[in-house]
This record gives sequence, C-alpha cells and structure tokens, in this order.
Amino acid sequence: MSDQTPGQTDVFYDQVGGHETFVRLVDAFYEGVAEDEILRPMYPEADLGPAKERMTLFLEQYWGGPTTYSDTRGHPRLRMRHAPFKVNPEARDHWLLHMRRAVDSLDLPPLHRATLWDYLDRAAHSLINTFDE
Repeated sequence: MSDQTPGQTDVFYDQVGGHETFVRLVDAFYEGVAEDEILRPMYPEADLGPAKERMTLFLEQYWGGPTTYSDTRGHPRLRMRHAPFKVNPEARDHWLLHMRRAVDSLDLPPLHRATLWDYLDRAAHSLINTFDE
C-alpha cells in the first residue's frame, strides 16, 4: 500500500489490487504476444521475462505504485525506447488486441477497467512511429 495520511484516497494502483493485479495484467498480455507474428519479433530476448518485468514496473509506477522503474531505468521515455521498432497501425492494433484481452481478464469494476483502458489505448496510439507496412 502507498503511504497515506488518514482519510486520503488510495491511488489507482491500490484500488485495483496493487502488484498482483499488474502482474496478472502483464502475464495475460504477454501470453498473446508470445504467439503474435507481428509483435513477437519486437522483443529481442529469447525469453519474454525481462520485457514482462519492465512493463510491470512501468505500469505500477504510472498508476501510483513503487518507483522501481525510474529508480532502475531512469525516465520512461516511451517513444524513445520504442523508436528502434516499427510501430505501425497494424502493430498497434495487435498490441491493443492482446491488451484488451488482458484488461478484460482482470474483471475490474467498470470505472477502473475504463480508466485503465483509456490510458492504454492512448499510449498505444501515441507510440506509432511509422505508417509503413
């Protein structure tokens, strides 16, 4: 749980279940990525474990959890970190397909599900760096 003063509302991270929820989200997402012919080549490691760890840490920090991501990797700089990869609308759509399934698998309350999805959808669109096939 985050440090809070009495009466302070939990951050989104806590409201959705903290670390365990984000691990479940990322695990479900990468189940799809592992078999995806468009996305899988974007992950240079033979094992998706490092990518899963990075995404979990990033999402936890973004939503108010531990700052481990920035503590170990610095500023997220998402566009810069994705620049070496061809992120076109097709890749975005594949990413969103797997992430939609992952979000739905969490069975979050509607407001939390919509809040999470809104961010993920906007983030996916913002990372497009080419319209080439």
